[in-house]
Amino acid sequence: MNALTLALKLGLMSLLAAVSVQAQPSLPILKAEPPADTIRLRGGQLPLVGLTPDILYRILVAEVAASRGEFDVASQTFLSLARDTSDPRLAQNAFQYAMADRDLARALRAAKEWALLAPNDPEAKATALALEASSGQTEGLADALWLRISRAQDKEQAVVQAMSMVSKMVDRRLALEVLDKALQQPVRSLPIARLALADTALSAGDMARAEREAREALKLDPHSEAAAQRVLEYGIKIDPSAALQSARNFVRANPDSRKLQLLLANRLVERQQFEEAQAIVTALQRANPEDFDLLYTQAEIHIRAQEFDQARQLLEQYITVQQQRRQSLNDAVSTALASISEARLSLVQIAEAQGNMDEAIRQLDLIEEPALRFQAQIHKAVLQARQGNLPQARRTLENSRPRDMSEQVVVALTYSSIYQDSGRTDQALEALERADRELPDSPEIKYNLAMLYEQRAKHDQFETLMRRVIELRPDHANAYNALGYTYADQNRRMDEAQDLLERAMELEPDNPYILDSVGWYLFRIGDLQAALEYLQRSYERLPEADVAAHLGEVLWVKGRRDDAMLVFRAGLSKDAENRTLTEAIKRLGVPLP
Repeated sequence: MNALTLALKLGLMSLLAAVSVQAQPSLPILKAEPPADTIRLRGGQLPLVGLTPDILYRILVAEVAASRGEFDVASQTFLSLARDTSDPRLAQNAFQYAMADRDLARALRAAKEWALLAPNDPEAKATALALEASSGQTEGLADALWLRISRAQDKEQAVVQAMSMVSKMVDRRLALEVLDKALQQPVRSLPIARLALADTALSAGDMARAEREAREALKLDPHSEAAAQRVLEYGIKIDPSAALQSARNFVRANPDSRKLQLLLANRLVERQQFEEAQAIVTALQRANPEDFDLLYTQAEIHIRAQEFDQARQLLEQYITVQQQRRQSLNDAVSTALASISEARLSLVQIAEAQGNMDEAIRQLDLIEEPALRFQAQIHKAVLQARQGNLPQARRTLENSRPRDMSEQVVVALTYSSIYQDSGRTDQALEALERADRELPDSPEIKYNLAMLYEQRAKHDQFETLMRRVIELRPDHANAYNALGYTYADQNRRMDEAQDLLERAMELEPDNPYILDSVGWYLFRIGDLQAALEYLQRSYERLPEADVAAHLGEVLWVKGRRDDAMLVFRAGLSKDAENRTLTEAIKRLGVPLP
């Protein structure tokens, strides 16, 4: 492509984002009898550290910095403290905050310091080695891992540790290469080694290798349910028929393989093979009559098959069982209550599918689980609004009792949504403007308010609010996308549109709305082939009228008019009143009946 630079760094970002900033080391107590002026470091059951006033002050500086999200200050301060005190726990904290700060170089320095101060800590050594490998310094890592495995009495545990170490590497393909070299032939006969390679291959995006290694593990241990699960999961994307048949064969030979059977049933449901899925669950229930969770599983399969009467009967039976458990077993109260509430949500789903809104509302009112009560009331208000009973919907929202700002935001957005759905856009706008005054730091409210302004051609207000959303939430992909698309659609500030859409793509590279925006931008600057590629990717994921309008127009301009007309017809079948689509068809003079 010559218009957008869409090089992604998501492998690094996903690793860094996954690193916890909470330290949880388990090291010996530094002093047998610590003085009174001591403090516990962050996280876990940590030993006590004797503190001088200077050390105390610096630890507090680091902790305050971390609480404010200033991870660079926190990591630098902890690293300095580790060098001054020779305390490996402080070095570990420095490493974790450096990772949270996405500073790989400082994380490597901290990891090396941690390994130096704790030479007998395998986690410290592994972390340093893995980070060195992530920086391209892979020499010696595979040999070091093999040495650890060869010397270990428990080879299986050593293999698991080796896999854990390479999982810290940013480059997943390099991690697979290192593990491949580390697991030399003597341990390749262990099923766990093949499973480790399978999982690492999956992480590296090598599905064929993942499936092949899983099959090798199953050959080495024909009764390994873990291997059989992986053969099914990894193989379903390569050869679904073979993967499903392999799972069936395993179940016949290992009738107690509950996890695999449930996984197999799930995959069969995805392929709409409902009868076989039900047969598997029914057989499990006959073998385990006290496993009442299988009632719920059966009901879910019936729902997917749109066999609602059977599903309802099973859910009611499941609720009765859980109510009995709740009454008889004190230690089962919380799980039983949650299970009952989940079943009622499924009954709500059935009632909505059958158009019985009164029954759906009745089930929502029966939900007692505290964590779901607020969600249930919001859903109830939406259903009441669909029935045309806006006054009752408003009363439900007024009585929803939001517990925090996030729930207040949900209430505000629901008010706006029900007004918009009923065609009362003025009231929707008023509701969001009022909410924005009351909750001025909510990016969600500002985003939705900005989109309403854009619909009303209030472009200045739209831009101002959307920029504020980006300030509040620098990772708000939809805000970058909305602003970038608007500029591209209006054919102005195209350089900024490119920057905004590049950022959106970095954050969510597979988002079909963003792919559509990028395609439309490329069309606007005349790169028709690249535009077509992005719009086709978007339409595959989101075959909606707006995307059809853009894709159809690009096809039409490229001279592929028959293809364009097919796309336009498909879009009209989705939404015949879609403004973007109807305007494109009229502007291009497409001869559709």
